[in-house]
Amino acid sequence: MTKFLFTLVFFITTFIYSDTSNALIETYNNSSSKDQISIVIKDNIDIKDKVTSAGSLALSSNTAKENAFIVKKLINADYHIYGKANLSEWANFRSINSVSGWSSINGQTTHPISHKYNPCGSSSGSAVAVATGIVDIAIGTETNGSISCPASVVGIVGMKPTLGLVSRSGIIPIADSQDTAGPMGNSVEIVAKTLQVISGPDPKDPKTQLIPNNFDFNFTEQTKQINLNGIRFGLLKSGFDNKYGKRFLNQLILDVSALGGEVVFIDEIREYPAEEEYLVLLYEFKYGLERYLSNSSEPKKTLKQIINFNNENSEKIMPFFGQEIFYASLEAAEKHDEYILAKNALKNVTNQTIAIMDENKIDAFIGLTRGPAWKIDYEGGDGAAIDDELSFGNGGYAAFGGLPHITIPYFKIDNFPVGISIIGRPWSDKEIIGFASALEK
Repeated sequence: MTKFLFTLVFFITTFIYSDTSNALIETYNNSSSKDQISIVIKDNIDIKDKVTSAGSLALSSNTAKENAFIVKKLINADYHIYGKANLSEWANFRSINSVSGWSSINGQTTHPISHKYNPCGSSSGSAVAVATGIVDIAIGTETNGSISCPASVVGIVGMKPTLGLVSRSGIIPIADSQDTAGPMGNSVEIVAKTLQVISGPDPKDPKTQLIPNNFDFNFTEQTKQINLNGIRFGLLKSGFDNKYGKRFLNQLILDVSALGGEVVFIDEIREYPAEEEYLVLLYEFKYGLERYLSNSSEPKKTLKQIINFNNENSEKIMPFFGQEIFYASLEAAEKHDEYILAKNALKNVTNQTIAIMDENKIDAFIGLTRGPAWKIDYEGGDGAAIDDELSFGNGGYAAFGGLPHITIPYFKIDNFPVGISIIGRPWSDKEIIGFASALEK
């Protein structure tokens, strides 16, 4: 590794007013060398001596004491930290009526095609920073859809790795059971290269100790793949019941076949455990957040103190939606027995998913990532703004199952991107990168 040419301590902060998409919170006024890759970091990830806000004014004084583990790895690999990206406040985990891309600390990140449209979230700024050409690569985080959705909606590549492949230490959490960081870039190659850099065991994150001993981290090797000979995909049929989705999926089947692969229809027996997943997220949020705050410079150390601050500053922090998820998290934190049952239910459904793959001898699932962008709606939130006929999407099973999920831009509806998803077994990150690379070409 070449030595990092300058330290973060001497970065001069400059706020972005010319970036009309409002993707960035701040940049660091340093030029990179021609050999360095400039990268944007989502603002729920610690950068030493910089504020980590999660998009909230409640954490506007939360100056990081040290770099997150993955930031250290990027610096050691000679990446140039270009700046921090805006995100959906609290990673879209404050209100069920939240507006993706909006934060009280930096306002609304908008879609690169039209500022009336939403870029999805919660890694909104990371996605838009790449889509607008500010950088070629960014880091996002995902609990359920926060990398895959914005990547698909703005037309870039996004990778949610197997849970445990990438450290979460130094990242403001939602849920230990599902959180992961991942790269978002303008090509499979740069995403693979960056995932290779940030992956690996971290003593501070026990999940990373689950990485298999023989795991092959050479992800960039797979970006040379040009065919899908002998590869068998299971079709994710979400969207098949509307005119766009059906046409797209039929085209995708033809494209896979042309590359030597096969797509098979599977009668899924799974029922999505939405209530159980929500309970797990609510329960883990309070405890995970307070563990993070206990080691931070932020004076507020409890979720209750955050709630009180939000109420005291409601005009600035809650002009469009409230914090009912925060209150629900306080209640859920008392439901340990229900939490254990919910965790077991999620595990059982994940086992069903793996069994479906085994029984049908498929290498990965494939389908449409998400419907196209929707108009920003501050009155009803994302739920009211999304067209029901175009609300297809995949990734939830991969999210709570900890499975690797890559999305690449593939189709368009009225000029708005629609990505395709490839979802594999645990630790098949390298394989699905190869599949995505072949389809990208």
